[in-house]
Amino acid sequence: MAIGEIWRTRREARGRAAWALLPLRLTIGFGFAAHGYAKLSRGPESFAPIVAAMGFPAPVLTAWVTSLFEFAGGILLMAGAFVVPLSLPLAAIMATAMFGVHLRYGFSSIRLKALSAAGAEFGPPGYELNLLYLAGLAALVLAASTPLSVDGWLRSRGRPSDEVPSTGEASVEGDPT
Repeated sequence: MAIGEIWRTRREARGRAAWALLPLRLTIGFGFAAHGYAKLSRGPESFAPIVAAMGFPAPVLTAWVTSLFEFAGGILLMAGAFVVPLSLPLAAIMATAMFGVHLRYGFSSIRLKALSAAGAEFGPPGYELNLLYLAGLAALVLAASTPLSVDGWLRSRGRPSDEVPSTGEASVEGDPT
């Protein structure tokens, strides 16, 4: 088997694997954007009492920054732009929500309290979804750029994706897939 054929086979396998993370990136990004939008549409001032109860300084400013960061960060994640640097502050927001709000309610994100003629009544959610968001962010950080991403496009400008390394060995570093 020729080196070029080995390289193409390995690149195709990595390309298929990279597509698997695209729905994860889109879902996590949409989740953050939706939560940020909800806070912004109600007015971050309505989120500020929660921030104050958690003991953060300047609760109105912190509520605004958190709301804007969730909204804009979620949109940028969906676009696949700046995924690695965005993940740390988004993970910090998620960890803060997990430890400051959801941990006391246990693991389960769905706590059915009662079922009545009006429908299901749910209690406060646990930290299950927070962990899923954190795991998803970690997976995106540890993986290479996904297809249809700004980060992948920027990386591909540095080296064409079909270039065979001069050593004859396939290298994952710099490969946009």
